[in-house]
Amino acid sequence: MLKLYDVDISSRLLLGTAQYPSPATLMDAIKASQTEIITVSLRREMSGSKSGDGFWGLLRSLELRVLPNTAGCHTVKEAVLTAQMARDVFSTDWIKLEVIGNHDTLQPDVFALVEAARILAKDGFKVFPYTTDDLVVAERLLEAGCDVLMPWCAPIGSAMGPLNVHALRSIRGHFPGVPIIVDAGIGRPSHAAAVMELGFDAVLLNTAVAKAGNPVSMASAFAKAVGAGYQAHHAVMLEPRDLAVPSTPVIGKAVFT
Repeated sequence: MLKLYDVDISSRLLLGTAQYPSPATLMDAIKASQTEIITVSLRREMSGSKSGDGFWGLLRSLELRVLPNTAGCHTVKEAVLTAQMARDVFSTDWIKLEVIGNHDTLQPDVFALVEAARILAKDGFKVFPYTTDDLVVAERLLEAGCDVLMPWCAPIGSAMGPLNVHALRSIRGHFPGVPIIVDAGIGRPSHAAAVMELGFDAVLLNTAVAKAGNPVSMASAFAKAVGAGYQAHHAVMLEPRDLAVPSTPVIGKAVFT
């Protein structure tokens, strides 16, 4: 069981809700993923519109936990205001905090991220910060009041998979008691399995499912991959060896002359 801010979660796959070809496909993909947490981007221009109300109503009908995010925000002020709006719309103090610093890579502005996290945590929010794999930034976010970390493994939507396994392994090792969710850059189920094998607690993804040829089938594949990676890590995997080691004993074998 995964515990996030004192809430027990069975599924270790969090799923985004953007870019799907149709609402029906989105609904089917969510069900196939077996997720219990869906992320939603709150756009100010959609607030109060009929299309926005219909979308929120559709998601609420699933009776899953909603994790609003501040996608598209580039300043502390913008991120904090968006989080406050999301709390009013969704009646939740959970927020996935994004403060983007680079337009090309969508890399977080980690300085603004820490500042926004501190403001929101003091305001009673349960902050899920989208961050880099930097250990110092992670420490600052925890000091700011975050109980969960969400490092990227590659730029958002790039589908490149884990680019710096050493950094991911380090951040996992430095914070053994902190729930850490790998967010952004995962493109294939094998990527999800690989990061879960490193000991991470969960995976959050969107584009890899939404833009797949068959989003529903892909959602199911990711659910299986996340579960397999988690199980493999806790089963204690065999480490790579420099030399071949026979699986069949050579001592006591028959000798033919």
